[in-house]
Amino acid sequence: MIEEQKFNYGKLFLIGFGFFGTSVLWSLYNTYVPILLEQKFFLDSAQIGFFMSLDNIAALFIQPPVGAWSDRLRTKLGRRLPFILIGAPISAVAFGLVPLASSLPLFVACTVTTILAMAFWRTPVVALMPDVTPSRLRSQANGIINFMGGLGLVLGTSIGAMLVKQNQALPFWFGSLLVLIAAALVLIFVREPKVYEDNPNVEKPDLWKSLKDLFTSKYDGAIRIFLAIFFWFIAYNAIEAFLSLYGINHLGLDQSGAGKLITSVGFSFLLFAIPAGFIGAKFGRKRTIGVGLLIMIFVLLATYFLPKETLIQVHGRLPILGDIFTLTILLLLAGIGWACININSLPVVVDLTDPIHIGTFTGLYYLFSTLAAIAGPNINGWIVKLTGNNYATIFIIGPIFMAAALVMILGLKSGEAKLVTEDSSAS
Repeated sequence: MIEEQKFNYGKLFLIGFGFFGTSVLWSLYNTYVPILLEQKFFLDSAQIGFFMSLDNIAALFIQPPVGAWSDRLRTKLGRRLPFILIGAPISAVAFGLVPLASSLPLFVACTVTTILAMAFWRTPVVALMPDVTPSRLRSQANGIINFMGGLGLVLGTSIGAMLVKQNQALPFWFGSLLVLIAAALVLIFVREPKVYEDNPNVEKPDLWKSLKDLFTSKYDGAIRIFLAIFFWFIAYNAIEAFLSLYGINHLGLDQSGAGKLITSVGFSFLLFAIPAGFIGAKFGRKRTIGVGLLIMIFVLLATYFLPKETLIQVHGRLPILGDIFTLTILLLLAGIGWACININSLPVVVDLTDPIHIGTFTGLYYLFSTLAAIAGPNINGWIVKLTGNNYATIFIIGPIFMAAALVMILGLKSGEAKLVTEDSSAS
């Protein structure tokens, strides 16, 4: 039984190490893989966009079914932790081999193995949070989990930016090491609730039935939040996949400086992750997400329309972020907006269903976000290519899809916290 009063900070921070590990690896992957593709294998922007979505195409067929599988799994270790035990070491080893690949086929093999292994354990590790947290506290809890994710992003990209100056492979090896440490902490210290008794009268989690039910009245308005997730992740992934190349090719930054652009987003996301959860709990999840979308629309439009000279104007220097450009300030603001969106979206999703189906709905969350991760880089890759390698154009589609997500959120009628006691476990 989840008791409404309990909020186990220690357990949530430990669970957060799982998300910390995935964020370290994803941030380094999205920062340095595009650079290797351009500089080592001489791919153009359209080819890079396709490559950056190729792994997500494979993950599309893994993350959602794994979520439903983890709902049904019963082992002595639990129903989520076995996936971490298998997936984390494989992803760490494969990621460490990426910069050593001397041919494109070998490079593809290493990167795809990395992402397939990550997809295998990402949904279960995220589903741990709602497993141990009552409905009304899930925004705050997701803030803690994403704080750890933001910490992983900032450490990964900031330290990676220093390491890449010494050797291009060091950021990858650093990321692999942190993934192994993070996964080990989760496996050693986290124990899952064991209250999900086998009951022949209880409907078994079924991914495809749940997906079909999204388009019916069974889950009131659920399709709106999933479409919103799809739209805002198209915008975010389309830009993230090319942000380092934008810094190098449009702004004239070196690899280290370009790598720190995504650090700026992660830094403010880190600082605002926990506050965003409490704001969502106090003022409403949907309202907080809406404010975040408005912030993102403003930032993306400003970045697109401001001249390059203004964007790279230096206003100071900070130890982690380096030179503080006008663009850095905009990206810091973007991190706050993204926190308002991201922290409150998963709690909306899991509160559309019951505790038995949390993994399934977490899988659906990743189904729509992964579809967006496929579409976004491809769209921007072709836009850059068709505009003569004008990397400033990566900011064109962002405001459009963020606005579409805002329309979906404004029409959403469900997804706020439930004030009733739920049948799950917090122990």
